[in-house]
Amino acid sequence: MSPTNFYQILVNNSALKPGKTIIFEEELKISNQQLVEYVNTVASYLHKKGIKKGDKVALLMANSWQFIVNFFAINKVGGVVVPINNFLKEDEIAYILNDSQAKLLFASGKFAKEVKEQVFKTGIAKIIWIGDVPLENDKNIDHDSILSSPEDSAPHTPLDENELSVIVYTSGTTGKPKGAMLAFRNIYSNITGCLEHLRVKPGKIPMVCYLPMFHAFTLTVTVLLPVLSNSGVTVIRSIATKGDFAKLLKQVLLKRVPYFAGVPDVYSALSKATLPWYFHWFHAVKGFISGAAPLAEETMRKFAATFKKGTLIQGYGISECSPVVSVNTPWANRTGSVGKALPGYQVECFDDNMQQVARGTIGEICVKGDCVMLGYYNRQAETEDAVIDGWFRTGDIGKVDNDGFIFIVDRKKDLIISKGMNIYPREIEEVIYTNDKVNACAVIGIKDIEANETPVAYIELKEGETATEAEFKEYIKPHLAPFKQPRKVYFMEKLPRNATGKILKRELRDIANQE
Repeated sequence: MSPTNFYQILVNNSALKPGKTIIFEEELKISNQQLVEYVNTVASYLHKKGIKKGDKVALLMANSWQFIVNFFAINKVGGVVVPINNFLKEDEIAYILNDSQAKLLFASGKFAKEVKEQVFKTGIAKIIWIGDVPLENDKNIDHDSILSSPEDSAPHTPLDENELSVIVYTSGTTGKPKGAMLAFRNIYSNITGCLEHLRVKPGKIPMVCYLPMFHAFTLTVTVLLPVLSNSGVTVIRSIATKGDFAKLLKQVLLKRVPYFAGVPDVYSALSKATLPWYFHWFHAVKGFISGAAPLAEETMRKFAATFKKGTLIQGYGISECSPVVSVNTPWANRTGSVGKALPGYQVECFDDNMQQVARGTIGEICVKGDCVMLGYYNRQAETEDAVIDGWFRTGDIGKVDNDGFIFIVDRKKDLIISKGMNIYPREIEEVIYTNDKVNACAVIGIKDIEANETPVAYIELKEGETATEAEFKEYIKPHLAPFKQPRKVYFMEKLPRNATGKILKRELRDIANQE
C-alpha cells in the first residue's frame, strides 16, 4: 500500500533497515531507528504544547539534522510545516509568520537578531532554539532540553495524502511572498517521479545537501528524496569558505553520489576551480543537475570543458509544483532545454486566452499533474488565476518541441515590449555571458516617456576585471538586432540575489526607477 504521509515512511524505513545510517553530519551518524526516536520525542513535545492537526509550525533554521527531525515531528502530529528563508530580515519573517498563522517556531540561534522579537510581533507562542539560545524562559526553549528526555507519547495523527502538509513561500521576486500549499501527494509524486525519470532505485540515490534546506528544490530533492527513498543524506551546514567547498566535494566522492544538485553559481564556480585530479577520476556523478535559476550556455560550455566525466544537465521547477517539473538526463540531454516532464506530469504551452498552442510554438508554460499545489494559502483569487482546469500557469514563456523537451525563453513578467516588438531579456543576457569578464548579468525593461520599454543591462564583473559601458555596447552590437540593444549598461559589485542565487530583477527595477 502506498504511504500517505511523511512520518509513515520513516517508520517503514526503520522497520526495514533500523540500523542503516540515514543522516550523516560531520562526525555524527543517525540511523533510521534513531531518527524515529528523535522525531517521536519532538512530536511528544509538540503534542503537549497543544499542536494539533492543521496547526502551522515554522522552521527558520540553518542546515542541520535537527531541521529534518523537526520536519517529520510536525508531520507526525498532523501539523503543517512552514519552512522560512533564513536570509530574510525581521519584518519579512514576521510577515510570513503572520500570513501563515504559525503557532510555534523552530529557529537556529545564529538568527537570533532577526527572530528573538517575533513572539511579540506575531502569533507564535514559543520559539524552540537550536544551537545558541539567546535567553531561556517560558517563551524561549532549548531544543537540546527536549531531546535530552526521550519520549513517545504523541499519537500519530496521519494527514490524508491530499491534505495540506507543507506551505512553501514563493521567493517574492515580483512582490510579497505567497504560501504555496503542498500535500504529501504533491511532494511524493515529485520524489517517485525523479527516481523513475533518472532510473534510480530506492536506496540507491544518496545525496549531499548543502543548499539551504528551506528552499523547495533543496527540500524535495536533497532532503526528502534521499530520506524517503532510504538512501541517506549527508548534511553540509554551509559552504562559506573554500574549505567548506572541499568538504562538500569530499562527501560527493566518498558517498558515491550519482546525482549532484546545484544552482548556476555553484557550477560557474566549479568550472573555474582547480580540483584534485582524483576527484575528476573517481567521482560517481552521472548527472550534475542545475535548477532554481536559468543556466547560461557559457557556463555549460566551460563546465563541459573541465568535467569530462558526468554531464551538466538543466532541470526546471517552481515552488507551486513541488517543485520539480522537468529535467534532462545524461542519456537524453538536449542543449538549451530543461528536459522532459517527469512521469505523470503534462507540460504544454498556452496563449493569453488559455488556449493550448501547437508544439514548437512559444506560449506560457503550464503544468498539470499530481505536483500542482492545492493553492495559495488564504488567497483564493490568486489561486483561481494561477490554476485553471488543473493547469498551473507558471508565468514562464517557452515552448515544448515535438519530442516533449521544454525550452524556457523568459519570465512572462520579464518580457520587454518595445514598439510592439517582443524582447526576451534572457536572449540579451546569453550574449553578455559570452564575455569572459562577466560573472553575472541581468537585463530588465525600463519604460520611457511614451510608455515603450527599452532594455537596460546590469553586469557584475569577475573579481579584478574592469570595463566600460561603451565597451560592452560595442561587444553586444554585432550579436543582436538594433531594437534589442541595451540602452544603458550599469556595473554593480554584486547583483541582488535570493538564497538560491536567483537574481532579483524586482530590486533592479527599483534601482532603475530611482536613476
